[in-house]
Amino acid sequence: MKTFLPKVDEISRKWWVVDAEGVILGKLASKIADVLRGKNKPTFTPHLDTGDFVIVINAEKVRLTGKKEQQKIYRKHSGYLGGMKERTAAQVRATKPERMIQEAVWGMLPKGRLGRKQYRKLKVVKGAEHEHAAQQPGILTIS
Repeated sequence: MKTFLPKVDEISRKWWVVDAEGVILGKLASKIADVLRGKNKPTFTPHLDTGDFVIVINAEKVRLTGKKEQQKIYRKHSGYLGGMKERTAAQVRATKPERMIQEAVWGMLPKGRLGRKQYRKLKVVKGAEHEHAAQQPGILTIS
């Protein structure tokens, strides 16, 4: 039995739209990471980028369970001494709600050059309108 390895020029990529309204953040991120990696396809290969593009709309309406709205902390560091910035999920949702989804998905992708290539296929927008309508994306439902 031979192992099937898709050629780079044989990989077909589709575009998907995901509505984040009312969906729990972790479930949303894990489904998106699977599509970005290509794990939903029979041609999945761990060392190749066989995934599709994903557009997430209504990023500000994603749901957090429990007390995560006040207790979950997003950290970033400037690289200088004392340069740690900490914000709660409520503060992040008020200013940049796209960041919540982006960080959750990034945490579920492989680190390194392959993961960065897969992460670039994620487009997250605030609101219901996106600029990728010309790609004719399909609708990906997450329950």
